[in-house]
Amino acid sequence: MHTLQTVVGLAWLPFWLYWLIAATGAKASTGPRVRFPAVGVSIVAVVVVVRAFHGGSLAVHSLVLGVIGAVIFAAGLSLAIWARIFLGGNWGMPMTERAEPELVTSGPYRYVRHPIYSGLLLGVLGTALVTNLFGLIIAALLGGYFYWSATVEEGNLTRVFPTQYPEYRKHTKMLIPFVL
Repeated sequence: MHTLQTVVGLAWLPFWLYWLIAATGAKASTGPRVRFPAVGVSIVAVVVVVRAFHGGSLAVHSLVLGVIGAVIFAAGLSLAIWARIFLGGNWGMPMTERAEPELVTSGPYRYVRHPIYSGLLLGVLGTALVTNLFGLIIAALLGGYFYWSATVEEGNLTRVFPTQYPEYRKHTKMLIPFVL
């Protein structure tokens, strides 16, 4: 079980490294830049990795639960990366607006409107199931933050794409296919 916990904990590091490198190709932002949420998400990421290496009363000792968590973790990070690739230069920190934006509705965006948020939530959930159930609290808090961010972003997208985005919203769920 310790090996699985170590692998999941260490897998976050190349993910975040990729994320930072991929951010250099993003289009310029317009309007005010939102920095606090980026700091908040980074702190959560660090806490998740640190918790992966510590036990405690909520530490996971079940190999079955650990394997399920590892699969959820891998699926989540894969979804986030897939979405990031499809979004390309339109990617930005939560709630930022891009110069010359494009409405992306292909790839994972066919299934959910905010697949990066969905993927990161799955990654945190999977990490919690592998390492420490304390992470479920982090997943819940992060879920609330992502829901709020998605709501703000959807207002911006509706303003920028007044006919296309409302139509897209009618046929695509926000974070969980067929549910939410």
